[in-house]
This record gives sequence, structure tokens and C-alpha cells, in this order.
Amino acid sequence: MTGKFVAREKSRAFALRVVKLCRLLQERDREYVLSRQLLRSGTAIGALIREAEQAESRADFVHKLSVALKEASETAYWLDLLTESGYLDSVHGQSMMSDTEELLKILTAIIRTTKRRR
Repeated sequence: MTGKFVAREKSRAFALRVVKLCRLLQERDREYVLSRQLLRSGTAIGALIREAEQAESRADFVHKLSVALKEASETAYWLDLLTESGYLDSVHGQSMMSDTEELLKILTAIIRTTKRRR
């Protein structure tokens, strides 16, 4: 399996987890501000990876994946806030953070490999 395919599948599965988590936070805790930010950044990762698949050049591909990397980093921030504020328990927070860190590593590796091949 290539890195791009792994990134696509993992980001989609992660986006689904984010959607379900945000729905839970909104229904159970009536938490809307942080969960909406998490929803936006956490689902943007996969959308940007899909967009990168249609890149017009290597530079465009790297740029789109770099934006996905930034969204993944922002997602980690929102997860930290939700966990530290008590909306998200540490077990679920760590599980989500682990998935986020995995996406960060995958995206970083793809970007580095692509830049080396220029």
C-alpha cells in the first residue's frame, strides 16, 4: 500500500471519528465552539488529501498536503483543549490524539519523499 493510499484511508476513518465525537459533544455536553473547530479541521485533512490527488504539479501536491498537515496540527490543538477542559476524557482524548499523530507522521513522510524526488 502506498503512502498516499494509507493517508487517504486513515484520514477518512479519522474524519468519521471526528464527526461522531463532535455530535456526541454537542448532544451530551452542549459544547459547540470547540467541537465545531475540531469538526472543521479534523474533516479538512481528508478533503485536502483528496484534493492533492488531483494536483496539477508536484509543487501543487506538496502545497495541498502541507495545508493538510497544518489542519492535522490544528486538530491536535483542539483535541488538547477538549481533553484539558474535561469535555473529552483522557482515554478518548489519547486515542484521538494517537490517530492525529499518525496522520501527522504519514503526511510529513509523503511531503519529504515528494520533495526529495524533485
